[in-house]
Order: sequence, then C-alpha cells, then structure tokens
Amino acid sequence: MKRRAGPLETVWLEVPEAALEPYEAALSSACATVGFFLADEDRGLWRVEGVRDVGEEDGALQTALSLAAAATGVAAELRREPTAAEGWLERTQAAFPDQLVGRRFLVRGTHSESGGRGRIVLTLDAGLAFGSGEHGSTRGCLRALEHAVRRRPRRILDLGTGSGILAMGAAKLLRRKVLATDIEPWSVRVARENADANGVARLIRAKLADGWRDPEVRAGAPYDLVLANILARPLCRMARDLAEHLAPGGTAILAGLLESQRNLVLAAHRRGGLALERTLHEGHWTTLVLRKPTLPGPSRTIAATGG
Repeated sequence: MKRRAGPLETVWLEVPEAALEPYEAALSSACATVGFFLADEDRGLWRVEGVRDVGEEDGALQTALSLAAAATGVAAELRREPTAAEGWLERTQAAFPDQLVGRRFLVRGTHSESGGRGRIVLTLDAGLAFGSGEHGSTRGCLRALEHAVRRRPRRILDLGTGSGILAMGAAKLLRRKVLATDIEPWSVRVARENADANGVARLIRAKLADGWRDPEVRAGAPYDLVLANILARPLCRMARDLAEHLAPGGTAILAGLLESQRNLVLAAHRRGGLALERTLHEGHWTTLVLRKPTLPGPSRTIAATGG
C-alpha cells in the first residue's frame, strides 16, 4: 500500500458520547484516517481525531463541523498537531503489534513478519490502524465469526466494510464469497487492496453502496450472515431492512456500539423479529449476535456473554 511521504497533521476534538457520531462523520469528510476513543471516562468525553495532509483546504471540514454542531448542540473546539509522515508511521507501527483474537485469528501489520502460529492471519497496513478506537468492536466481530462457522453460511454481506478486515476474516474462515460494501470510495479501494494482499481477492467483492438502498445489495438477499460494524444509530435505522433481507435461521453480527447503547440497538432489531443469541464485550465495546427464527412467530431470546 502506498506510504505517505509529505507532512501530515492531526486534527482532533473532544465531545460527549451523544455527539460522537456526527463529529466522527464530520472529520471523515476531510480526513482519510479517522478514529475515536474514550478520553475522559469521568466526564464522558470522547476524542475524535483524523490525519490529513498539511495545507489541505479547510472549507469542507469547517462546513461539516458547523453541521455537526447544529445537529448536536455541542460546539467542539478543533485542535491541530503537526504529524510528520515518518513519525506517524513509526508511531502506528509501534501501536499495532500482532493481535491474537479469539481462538482462530491473528491480526498483524504489514511490518510484521509473524508466521501466524497456526492461526488465520489478517494483514493490514499499520497506517489504517492509527488512532482507532474501534479495535474492540472489530475483535468482538471476529470472535463472533468463530461461532458463525458452525452454521456454514453461504451468502455473506459485510456492511460498512472499512478496511475489509471482517470480510477477509469471513472469507478465510468460511471459504465463502463475501459482498463487502461501504459508502466511502476510499474504504472500497482499501478493502480491495487488502483482499488482494491477503490472497482472498477472488472471494471478496468490494462495492461502493449505500447499504440496503443499493439494488444489488437487496438483490443478493436473503443473506445467511450479515456483518455490520458501524455505529449504534445507523444500525437502528437499518434494523427493519436487515430483518427483511436476512434468511430464516440467518445470523447478524452487529458492532460499533457501546454497552450503554446495547438496549437501543437490540430493541430496534427485536421489533423486526430477530432474537439475541450472544453478547460479547471488548473493553467499552459491545457486539450483538442476532438470529432470525426459522419458523414464523414470536422470537425467542437466548443471551450469552463471552467468546
């Protein structure tokens, strides 16, 4: 993957949880790499940060931030820090050691020479992991995938694929084709590059698509397995479509939500007839494993914690 050679800057701000999603979207409109993490647990403040080229025009970013402030009622101060390209790469590589996830996966950076020790290896560019507060949600999804293998799903969809890590995990573990979609062209390109670098390009189709609104995504239903590591509110908005396009007996793995948002997301999907099968926790992040009942009628809930 192409390395950045020019000077970079980190732009960041701190917001309460309720304003996290709009401000993350605002920075994503102007930064190729965006992440967020809990900065002050006592005050409930999250740090949202992005990396971009120094000297980039600020108009789009300021407009996006103004819209986020209007939507949330939170006026957050944008701060900047110079981040030299080489220093950035060194820092991200140091912060991205080999990660053993569950019983089956090893996530490593392209700088790593680990052989995998009998695990399924998922290799990513270290730069993509910079500033990520989403590692917990990704880990939860990969752990949930280990249980999904028991049902041998055939039709698989990864909504909001990002780097493509979950699509790659599913393709390598299940040896099935995966439709991986995202609304960001940059993410689609990166997912394709990662699929190729990990030897699963023939199994993964990365497509620019706005979720269930896309005709091809709907035409591929019903899906036996849907992965969606997004954020709580988008998950709630898509709950009805997910239930409609999930096959009877199918599994949905949902992540990108905090424990405090669990009941909100769960209630939206229960209204669509899905049942909770398992809850997994990774730090502040929660992953829900839902199942569509095989037979019509009221859904039955089975709650489990752990991996």
